[in-house]
Amino acid sequence: MDLDLFIAEHRPDWKRLQALVRRHRRLTGPEVDELVELYQRVSTHLSVLRSAGQDPALAGWLSGLVARARAVVTGAQAGSWRDFGRFFTRSFPAALYRLRWWWLATMAASLLLSVGVGVWVATTPEAQSVLGTPEDIRVYVESSFANYYVEHPGASFAAQVWTNNAWVAAQAIVFGVFLCLPAVYVMGVNAYGLGVAGGVMAAHGKADVFFGLILPHGLLELTAVFVAGGVGIKLGWTFLAPGHRPRAQAMGEEVRAAMGVALGLVVVLFVSGLIEGFVTGWVHVTWLRVGIGVVAEALFFLYVFTLGRKAAREGVTGDIEDAPQTVAVSG
Repeated sequence: MDLDLFIAEHRPDWKRLQALVRRHRRLTGPEVDELVELYQRVSTHLSVLRSAGQDPALAGWLSGLVARARAVVTGAQAGSWRDFGRFFTRSFPAALYRLRWWWLATMAASLLLSVGVGVWVATTPEAQSVLGTPEDIRVYVESSFANYYVEHPGASFAAQVWTNNAWVAAQAIVFGVFLCLPAVYVMGVNAYGLGVAGGVMAAHGKADVFFGLILPHGLLELTAVFVAGGVGIKLGWTFLAPGHRPRAQAMGEEVRAAMGVALGLVVVLFVSGLIEGFVTGWVHVTWLRVGIGVVAEALFFLYVFTLGRKAAREGVTGDIEDAPQTVAVSG
C-alpha cells in the first residue's frame, strides 16, 4: 500500500469527521447522517491501515477519532461508562498479566539492587560520610525522614506524591522506546535512592521506623513504578527483537498497550498517594498502617492474576484498540 497516496486520498474525510465530532451538539439532520456515513468510512480506513502494519502513530490518531465518532453516534454517556468498566476489568489487567514477567523481573532486580546498596551503606561508614555531615545525617534519621510524611496537609501531600510518581512512571515507559537503557537507568536511580535511605536508617538503629513508614504506601507505589519500568523495557526490547511480527506492527501494538498501562497506573498511583497522604504519617499504630499497605498490594496482585489472567486467556492483549473509547471519552 502506498501510504502517502492513501493519506492524500482520505485526509479530507478524516478532517471532515473531526470537524463534525467537535460540534456534534449543533449538527443538523443532514450533518448527522453525514457523520454516521463518515464514521463507517473512516472505520474502514483504520482497518486497512492496521492490516498494512504501517504508521502506528497515524493508526493511533485515527483510532481516537473513530472512538470519539462512535461515542457521538451511539451515545457518549452510556458508552463511556461501559468502556470505563471494560478497560479496568479486561484491557488493563490483561496487559498487566501479559507483561507480568517483564515487570516482575524489573521488581526483582530493583529490590536486589536496593538491598545491596542498603547493606553497603549500613555497613560502610565511608559511604555514609559521603552522604553528608554527621549532623545532617543525625537530623535526617531522627526527624526529617518521619516528618516528611506529616509536614504537609494530607490532601495536598497526596496530590504532590501522585504527580511525582506518575511522572516517574511515565518516564520509565516513554524512555523504554529508546532501546531500554534510559528505562533501566530510571529504575536504577529509583532503587539506589531507596537503598541509600534504608541503609542510613538501619545504620542508626532506625530500620523499624524506615520499614514502618515505607511499607504502607511503598508496596503499591513501588509495584506501579516497577510495572512502568518493565513495560518501558519491553518496548525497547520489542524494537530490538520484534519476533515474528514486522517491527512497525510490533511497536505499534506494544506502544498502544503501554498507553493503556500508563492510563491504568494513574489510578493505581492515586490509591498509593492516598495511602501515603492519609495513612503513612497519620496512623500511629504500626501494624495497622503496614497492614493497610499489605492489603492494597495483595488486592493488586489478586486483580492481575484473576481478572487479568481470565481476560488474557480470552484473547485480550491490552492493546489500546481494545478500549479506545475510554481514552477518547476521558479527554
